[in-house]
Amino acid sequence: MTYIYSSYRLNIAFKRSGNKIKIKTKLKILVCIFFVFVILIIFIYVFDKIITPTVLVVADSEMRAKATEILNESIIQEYSKDFNYDEVIKVQKDNEGSIVMMKADTLKMNQIACSVALNSQKKLKDLGYVGIKIPVGYISKNNIISYFGPSITVKMQPIGHIETKYLSKFESAGINQTSHKIYVQVKTKIRVIIPLENSEIEVKHEVPIAETIIVGKVPGTAIQMDLGDAGFKMAN
Repeated sequence: MTYIYSSYRLNIAFKRSGNKIKIKTKLKILVCIFFVFVILIIFIYVFDKIITPTVLVVADSEMRAKATEILNESIIQEYSKDFNYDEVIKVQKDNEGSIVMMKADTLKMNQIACSVALNSQKKLKDLGYVGIKIPVGYISKNNIISYFGPSITVKMQPIGHIETKYLSKFESAGINQTSHKIYVQVKTKIRVIIPLENSEIEVKHEVPIAETIIVGKVPGTAIQMDLGDAGFKMAN
């Protein structure tokens, strides 16, 4: 009888000891979870307040450079293929060789501007889907560690319009000689997206597409030739 009673008390003691161990284990797990949660909150706060603004500045700069490169490639591709000054700008002279009128083929110019906008839009959207990866080390601007660390994926979304317009500039190039330059300007807005944050930036790129020397007297009416009606605006 004494043996049975002792065994009974021993079992109870083991059970109590087991319960205490379980309680201590649960407390340890809860404490660990609590500390992990606190560390996670601190990390998110630090990332949001300190790291994110720096990452966003770098992301804006990198994505602006990529978008500008796309606009430049589209302009060069389309205008080197389809733009010819003598076909686009018609110069009429009188019997004495003086220029009486300069007229732009706005239809042709609009057609090329449309091609630039379409090409730019497609490439910008392709870049937005793929995105670019920036190593965390690159944010430090230190050449030694710039390619180390995990990468942050930066995505981009075109917004608003892609606007293409022309600028015309006349300059004296000597006696009875005038230099005429035509520029094309492409402007758009993009949304740069990183984890937890995004920003909107405007990308504007201007490229000279033609420069010629006009021989003969150029009247003021020709110098004031307005290309404001030529261009193209397309919604993203």
